[in-house]
Amino acid sequence: MTSETGPEQETDGSHEHFRALERLYKAAPINSLFDSDLEITERGFARITFAVDERHYHAAGAVHGTSYFKMLDDAAFYAANSLVSDRFLLTTAFNLLFTRPLKSSTVTAEGRWVSGKRRVFVADSRLIDQDGEEIARGTGTFMRSHIPLASLPGYKQDL
Repeated sequence: MTSETGPEQETDGSHEHFRALERLYKAAPINSLFDSDLEITERGFARITFAVDERHYHAAGAVHGTSYFKMLDDAAFYAANSLVSDRFLLTTAFNLLFTRPLKSSTVTAEGRWVSGKRRVFVADSRLIDQDGEEIARGTGTFMRSHIPLASLPGYKQDL
């Protein structure tokens, strides 16, 4: 699907870039701690499905805020980085709004690019529980780094 959602036009390489970002996500050591899958279907949008359980709980028996941050930041980050095919983006700020506690569940994090065309990008994200209820939302700013995506483990597919 061709869209005008981002600063770069759709190219024949978008599909490959999306798959490479999905591999990059899987290759990140932190993601071995989370049962999760990233899907990028179009420029400026990312969806991650997470399974959370008692391992993610704080002392009062609900999912700890660090898990909320991880899910929201990842979804917004990959929505923004789907628009940039040469450099890794870095999170420079992130704001969270918690709307309800979360117990063991399958959670969907959806991220959408909001603005930014060159160096700084803004994206928002939301968490939806398995009943379709929004449980949190966030907005982040992301900046181009000097790190080439192609230099990162997982991004470049081994031939």
